[in-house]
Amino acid sequence: MRRLLALVALLLALAGCGEATPVREPDLVVRDRADEGPRPVPETTPERGEGLRLAAARLAVVSHGQASDPFWAIVKKGVDDAARQTGVAVSYRAPDTYDVGRMRRLIDEAISARLDGLIVSLPDVRALRAPIRRAARAGIPVVSINSGSDRFRTLGILAHVGQPEWRAGFESGRRMAAAGVRNGLCVNQEEGNAGLDQRCRGFEAGMRRGGGRAAVLGVDLQDPDQAQQRIGQVVKQSAVDGVLTLGAAGALPALAALDAGGLEDRVRLATFDLSPEVLEAVQARRMMFAVDQQPYLQGYLPVIWAKLYVDYAMLPAGGQILTGPFVIDETNVDQIVELTSAGYR
Repeated sequence: MRRLLALVALLLALAGCGEATPVREPDLVVRDRADEGPRPVPETTPERGEGLRLAAARLAVVSHGQASDPFWAIVKKGVDDAARQTGVAVSYRAPDTYDVGRMRRLIDEAISARLDGLIVSLPDVRALRAPIRRAARAGIPVVSINSGSDRFRTLGILAHVGQPEWRAGFESGRRMAAAGVRNGLCVNQEEGNAGLDQRCRGFEAGMRRGGGRAAVLGVDLQDPDQAQQRIGQVVKQSAVDGVLTLGAAGALPALAALDAGGLEDRVRLATFDLSPEVLEAVQARRMMFAVDQQPYLQGYLPVIWAKLYVDYAMLPAGGQILTGPFVIDETNVDQIVELTSAGYR
């Protein structure tokens, strides 16, 4: 019991250092496994050549997205559900706003706490390379989520859970071009985020493949009114006939801009990620489609795989689990709407 209390105190101290906002669940879930008996742990692991002899797994999730954001709230629900089912202790931490420097410090704090596993998003591989490699050298298994599907192996990360961003953007561009769009606009709310930048590059390539073209517009969603004005202004001035936003939060000012400018009949709109407003727009045919990358799986599966690796040195073949892209349009939107109230989509 004394060791359990010390473990709880350590984890609570770790969670208190960050700036994450908990959603529906506390950041930490701790289960007493004392009455379950010892669990089998391998003497050696093929990756490190030494066993991980642990009484209970302690994991940290460090993401660039806040748990108060609708997308990342679903990721965190997946984390929380997996933590309850596996009995591990998990801390979810993120900067208050997009801040890769703060992410580096949060990763270093997790390393200092000598956790048993680390789950990270990779919005900027170059900026996060050093702390992630420090974690690997410290013997902490690392699983990445969300962005970084093309670079995670270069950092010594064991597995990645997410969607290939360039391909998702490419398919979006090709789909829009096939619908007749010739002058597309990719609205990027976090320029410099590698995953979002790849979506825009893929979108441009997909538009070109279909005989069109595309440009990129950066906006700040901290000021949604200004974002709406910028989108409306550029659409009018550049004769844009197709807009792709890179997140559900970015879709709202785009919808408002098209509505305010009387442009809904002339300009096709699509987005990445889901929200009740996005699904309603798809149902009403105000939006062509939404690209779903299944954020619940991006929270749930890394915890499961980290636990399996800690216990049994198990990893997914190929090191990567693709959670998208899946297209939500008028053919399947009604089924997805039924799942949103439960917080899974």
